[in-house]
Amino acid sequence: MGLIGHVLSVIFGGGRNVVRDTVEVFRPNAEADALRDATRYGASLAQFASEFARPNRGPFDRLVDGLNRLPRPFLALGTLGLFVAAMVDPIWFSQRMQGVALVPEPLWWLMGAIVSFYFGARHQTKSQAFQTDLAATMARVPEVAANIDRLAHLARPNDEDAPNTAGMPSAEDTSDPNAALAEWRAQHAK
Repeated sequence: MGLIGHVLSVIFGGGRNVVRDTVEVFRPNAEADALRDATRYGASLAQFASEFARPNRGPFDRLVDGLNRLPRPFLALGTLGLFVAAMVDPIWFSQRMQGVALVPEPLWWLMGAIVSFYFGARHQTKSQAFQTDLAATMARVPEVAANIDRLAHLARPNDEDAPNTAGMPSAEDTSDPNAALAEWRAQHAK
């Protein structure tokens, strides 16, 4: 017994676990890995929150935000306006389209890149706002689950496997001034 105890103290003694330390060389510790992931995720959410939280927005910031909202409606309404112009005065519209046909191809590529970057940035902003809202919703899941458990316990008060609902009225509470409710509880307590 002394030899086995000595061997085990060499392997597991001194506050170390040689087996665990050896395994962690080949495979990361899942608990420590999850902790690192949670820390990294929390830091990225904090960074996003600090980037998009603008408590001290001045008039210039509001003006620029308003101007950033204009290109999409202008593009949509301008395209509809072209259809109307083609129907109202086809000759005038044809003359303008001949001018557009003379625009060199590199300018079309440049305009396509500018429009793509604008809409791509808008998509990214909306996607990040959606992810923030989703994270806030997911943070409420434990509270909602606890409320569901409490409500389920109220539906079946004699179930011993139901979660503890301290502070909730019980079936044995006879101090209820509502006689009909007390009678109903007595009938369903059997």
